[in-house]
Amino acid sequence: MKKPTNKYSHLTAIDRQFLSFPGRFLLERNRLQGQILDFGCGLGNDVKILSKQGFQIKGYDPHYFPDHPQNKFDTIICFYVLNVLFPEEQATVIMEVSHLLKPGGKAYYAVRRDIKREGFRQHYVHQKPTYQCIVKLPFKSIHIDESCQIYEYVHYNYQRHSSDRCIFCNPRKSLRLLTESATAYAMFDGYPVSKGHVLIVPKRHIANYFELPFKEQSACWFMANKVQEMLTQEFQPDGFNVGINVNHAAGQKMGHATIHIIPRYQDDTRGNRGGIRHVLPKK
Repeated sequence: MKKPTNKYSHLTAIDRQFLSFPGRFLLERNRLQGQILDFGCGLGNDVKILSKQGFQIKGYDPHYFPDHPQNKFDTIICFYVLNVLFPEEQATVIMEVSHLLKPGGKAYYAVRRDIKREGFRQHYVHQKPTYQCIVKLPFKSIHIDESCQIYEYVHYNYQRHSSDRCIFCNPRKSLRLLTESATAYAMFDGYPVSKGHVLIVPKRHIANYFELPFKEQSACWFMANKVQEMLTQEFQPDGFNVGINVNHAAGQKMGHATIHIIPRYQDDTRGNRGGIRHVLPKK
């Protein structure tokens, strides 16, 4: 059976002369601060209107404005994008927004609440199959009505998640968070063994990786692919070691599962035998 494709999602963009409701909501509450990115801006209406009002705002859309931003932003807005994407595409957007957000910055997601039927439908203007789905996010909700819900997102290490003393449940603000999804985050290791050493951390507090629900394991490995792309772009390593320590005998020191993504460089293996097979000395 042929897998359905979602190549016409961009056709849901609407051309208008006024600011979107989520844009007005944030503007009236003074939430549009500093350097702003409209991620998935469609035809760029909000970007044009806010630019005329003096805001420092850039638009990105893979179809209409395809130059991917390279710098970080104080505020990121993402309006009605996730509703027209498949789950893996949604996760990719959330990870990219997290990666582009400055430490201490805020992102705002607006999602539709008036969708009556999920799935593909024939677009009434373009006569192409476009996709719609209901989206719920594990972030703080700052507005909801029958048509729209707006979520506020800040990096995981700028929140308090529990009263326990686990450093992975409550990572320090000083640690650099690379990206985040609904169920996991990736941060640079505080004691790196190589340049760009990253930990992927499931948000669920559990010591044994193999006891994580399969869906959350999958989310970690989906993030690993994204992390590899980010590290390759930033550090240009020659290779990677990827590994998990499970239990004390395997070197696990903290009672919270993590996945190590360790960039490797040509010069760091001279005179040594590298690779997973040599994790045990003299074997």
